[in-house]
Amino acid sequence: MSYPSLDLERELLQSHRLVIGIDEVGRGALAGPVAVGAFGLNADGLHSMPTDLRDSKLVTEKKRGPLALQVASWGQPSVGFSDVEVIESKGINFALQKAALNALENFDLTGAIVLLDGSHNWLGDIGIEVRVMIKADRDCGSVSGGAISAKVERDSLMAKLGQEFPAYGWEGNKGYSSPSHLAALRKIGPSSHHRLSWLTKILADDNSLF
Repeated sequence: MSYPSLDLERELLQSHRLVIGIDEVGRGALAGPVAVGAFGLNADGLHSMPTDLRDSKLVTEKKRGPLALQVASWGQPSVGFSDVEVIESKGINFALQKAALNALENFDLTGAIVLLDGSHNWLGDIGIEVRVMIKADRDCGSVSGGAISAKVERDSLMAKLGQEFPAYGWEGNKGYSSPSHLAALRKIGPSSHHRLSWLTKILADDNSLF
């Protein structure tokens, strides 16, 4: 299992006051919002990273909640959301940018730099420098912190929505594609929280959904 480090954050903090690690959660889901987690780290946090911190995809659901609490004590996490209406009307890229800007509203960006997981700058021009890094959620502690924060908050939201719409099994699949989720869609059709344009693409040959 790969462990994140703070090597890049340590380098960036030599010339910046704050490093903000950013990652998204929920981009590929069939239902629910997209979330963007941002985690602010200054020089005071360079020696206190939680020892169990990992890429959120490598942490079991049982361990994510306690780990998110450790992350919140370590630095400054912030999570922004864009709902299904934004995703459907404006597209996923716009929705991700909106969620990220919502998350960044909680930071003083003076002297800050963003460390962004991905292969390109999907944030656009936000007025400060953005450093893009593939697998930053795996390799950089600040981005891992943002990812785990977003994952826990979005999962909690999907579990609550799952109580309102129990047939889809969102407590377990969190809105992503799964055999039981697809079976429910075929049986009862989509809810108001489903991304209809995505269902059209994924299940284009299944006329029972529409």
